[in-house]
Amino acid sequence: MHADSPCPVARSADLLGDRWALLVIRDAFDGVRRFGDFQRSLGAARNILADRLKRLLDAGLLQQQPASDGSAYQEYVLTDAGRDLFPVLVALRQWGERHRYAAGEWHSTLVERSTGTPLPYMQPLDHSGHPVDPAQAVVRKD
Repeated sequence: MHADSPCPVARSADLLGDRWALLVIRDAFDGVRRFGDFQRSLGAARNILADRLKRLLDAGLLQQQPASDGSAYQEYVLTDAGRDLFPVLVALRQWGERHRYAAGEWHSTLVERSTGTPLPYMQPLDHSGHPVDPAQAVVRKD
């Protein structure tokens, strides 16, 4: 584990570096809230899903709240920290759309709800708003 690592990528990968954690977060963004609905969507074994949900709860990315329909169930909802993962998932989705499909192969596209327009490709920008490529960036270790 890299919980004490000075590298934020290592710390983040410890929590989000497996498929199930990221897919739970993806589904939460898509409005999935109940354990059974996560399980149906993901096809994960109950014990694996329960573990990932607990890890995400413990890390403060999800929280439980009473069911919105007034039933006795609890629902999982994204916290502010969980919602802050939106750009991460958008970047992964866009990378996958560009590099993990054959030419002409059907895939989903993330679009603006109000217009149906695909979101622009995410790219780091410099202070003037110009795209930055990897050769123009360096990690400063303070």
